[in-house]
Amino acid sequence: MDARNKDRPARPRRLRHASLAAALLLALVGVPWSQAHDWSSPVPREQRVAQAAQEQPSHWTLAWGGPQDGRPAAPSAQHCDRPPQTLELRHPDDALAAQRERRDEDLRRRAERPASSRDAFGRLAEADAVSSAKSMVDAPSDVAAAPATRHGSPPSQPQPQPQSQPAPRPRDEAVSAGVVDDNADFGSYLAYRARNTHLPVRARDVQERYGLTVHDASGRPVPDAQVSVHAGGQALALWARTDSGGKAWLHPRVLRADLPDLLEVQASSGAASGRALLRRGQRDALQITLNAVAPRERTRLDLVFLVDATGSMADEIDKLKRSMRAMAEQIARLPSRPDLCFALVAYRDRGDAFFVRAHDFSNDLGAFQRQLGALQAAGGGDYPEALNEALHTAVHRLSWRGEGATRLVVLLADAPPHLDYGAPWYDDDMQGALARGIKLFAVGASGLDATGEYVFRQTAQYTGGRFVFLTYARAGDPSSGPGRETAHEVGGYSVESLDKLVVRLVREELAQRSG
Repeated sequence: MDARNKDRPARPRRLRHASLAAALLLALVGVPWSQAHDWSSPVPREQRVAQAAQEQPSHWTLAWGGPQDGRPAAPSAQHCDRPPQTLELRHPDDALAAQRERRDEDLRRRAERPASSRDAFGRLAEADAVSSAKSMVDAPSDVAAAPATRHGSPPSQPQPQPQSQPAPRPRDEAVSAGVVDDNADFGSYLAYRARNTHLPVRARDVQERYGLTVHDASGRPVPDAQVSVHAGGQALALWARTDSGGKAWLHPRVLRADLPDLLEVQASSGAASGRALLRRGQRDALQITLNAVAPRERTRLDLVFLVDATGSMADEIDKLKRSMRAMAEQIARLPSRPDLCFALVAYRDRGDAFFVRAHDFSNDLGAFQRQLGALQAAGGGDYPEALNEALHTAVHRLSWRGEGATRLVVLLADAPPHLDYGAPWYDDDMQGALARGIKLFAVGASGLDATGEYVFRQTAQYTGGRFVFLTYARAGDPSSGPGRETAHEVGGYSVESLDKLVVRLVREELAQRSG
């Protein structure tokens, strides 16, 4: 502890609670997280752990502003010309976080020793040991760590020796991936959902779906137009912002089934506005034309990589690190020459060295890559992970830029969210994402089960994104190498390398801005 603070009395519990209440109040009135918190001054580890222990579940209350009409707080950051700033969230129940962090730091230092002093299997064991097992926290640092299972839990029985394992794939081998657009083949998507009603998910009724396109007075599509739905003159909790092509999908039954047959849809961009009537059950797409010409600016792209950083994701994270600069350079050279901002949100689970760690938006690609390069896969424990909390952080706590920006999240994970932790819930935050104009591309890595596939497709479809999945020479067997096969319930998909696929999806999204 700093000598200057060693004898300082602890802050009274009452004041700590007041600080939390102030933070929630800021969220409720729509003050951006970047303005309400000082990202650049990291809190000492001991203080962070103590604060986390005092936080209540309301810490995850949806950060939607608008005390007047309930409208979600609009993205409002002006720029991202700053060094990356870091926010780390620990679970309130994780009293062992500080010990685990110290243990992980010790393992990191071991991993940096010359390779000649350690064999390859020992390096793998050190990199993933102890941080996911509570029983190991107090063990001496020189205790040999057992090899981890796929999702990070140390096995109870001895494992086969390394030579009995399948030969590792070449380090520079391409990762192949397929993609489906469930909004383009909505009937097949509804049939998929009907076959999987038994899954333990938070299903929302999306059968009633309406496409909306917003144009300005000159006939050009209006990106990032604010959209609201009204019934009987009252605004409903159904908000959206249009994508780069001026489009959005509206699902009234996500709220409730007993809405009036006639709804009013309003759209606005700056001082321009327009409205149209939606008769429920109509087959025609909804069109709104604003009463003025919307201004055009240089394309701005806010791109978030939302990454599961548990032990089973080591291969995927390693490949993402190697391909990140090439992807960024290709995106920067797209015809629209977008003004690029990058952010990284990594997550694990309860009891790990960190719960959710977010690096806010920055246009410093070198600094972003250094943060990505420092990310190591470890921990995880059981199969589900802290995706709920990570998605909430990505949607509500990053400094998304304001009017006219294109906002994309690329989720890369191999497990569904924990649905036994309580709020926040992923289905609430997929609604929050649509309300803030954030489109989700959900990438299912090897091992993603049926529940994970449902959740990934659910969030991508609702926000207008795509479901992406890794493919192999033999379905469900990552050791077989890249190929065209998958164990997921998809059909009619195209396959290409993952990095090229991500660039293509971004290119197609930005190309819509030309109309």
